[in-house]
Amino acid sequence: MKRALYLGTLMLALAVGTASAETPTKILNASYDISRELFVNINKAFLAKYTADGKQLEIDQSHAGSSKQARSILEGLEADVVTFNQSTDIDALVKGGFVSDDWRNDFPNEASPYFSLPAFLVREGNPKNVKNWDDLVRDDVKVIFPNPKTSGNARYTYLAATAFAKQAFNNDDEKVKAFITKLFDNVPVFDTGGRAATTTFAERNIGDVLITFEAETRGIAKELADKKFEVVVPPVSLRAEFPVAIVDKVADARGSREIAKSYLEFLYTPEGQKILAENGNRVNDAGVAEEFKSQFPEVKLLTVDDVFGGWDKVQKEHFASGALLDQIYGQR
Repeated sequence: MKRALYLGTLMLALAVGTASAETPTKILNASYDISRELFVNINKAFLAKYTADGKQLEIDQSHAGSSKQARSILEGLEADVVTFNQSTDIDALVKGGFVSDDWRNDFPNEASPYFSLPAFLVREGNPKNVKNWDDLVRDDVKVIFPNPKTSGNARYTYLAATAFAKQAFNNDDEKVKAFITKLFDNVPVFDTGGRAATTTFAERNIGDVLITFEAETRGIAKELADKKFEVVVPPVSLRAEFPVAIVDKVADARGSREIAKSYLEFLYTPEGQKILAENGNRVNDAGVAEEFKSQFPEVKLLTVDDVFGGWDKVQKEHFASGALLDQIYGQR
């Protein structure tokens, strides 16, 4: 009886081991809110290569504000990979034990295959003559961008505006804080993510200016050509990296690590870089960047490291509980 019980247990263990060793036929990419169309194109191209020899694979997508996505994974969303727009959201997964602490070394360019910058979308003819960040704090201008507490997109907007103000006011902290407070006062509604903010501006016709990533402004202007929106790239903005990572805890449990790695590596190939550029993103591949150079206006790009001393410092001074963002947001 004991022998039969032992053999049964052994066979069950072997069956479980064999099942877990099987290559998954589906992975989940948890991404930021406005990347839906981009990854439809990326997935189509990747799957054409991956399944060419008869292998099966589906790629599911999950989209929301980058910070919200990180919380969802910590709470149980089984994403094999993340393609975020802010490194601090991946660092949150590191602290939660879902991603290795050396994730920046897993892929080139500190695991960021492309970049963009906060830019403006205005209505036909640019009736408020918005050209730079200081135009956004005028009394006659209403600005739309999502809530920086839930959206990595909006955090870049906040940081870009702060970087501009720090230069304009020679790092006078009180004047910088007053500038950002006025900018927030000019926002009639804070949506939770970039796509909802786009809907507020483009479909509900609220606001004079939408601030979002340059890639999104170009996509909206093209998709809603009948509304004749215009893209305005300010002369100075902040470089926004788009970091990626394998969610180790999930990928190792599901046996999807090799697929996840191949999927993220595809973003760095010339084909992947071209798809990224076609969707309005700036890329690091020199050949592809040169091919699309004429489509991207010149802009002085500041960096988080140069202006703020790095993401760790930004997190403590701006985004931690009770820090500058809370102080400004609480004054609305």
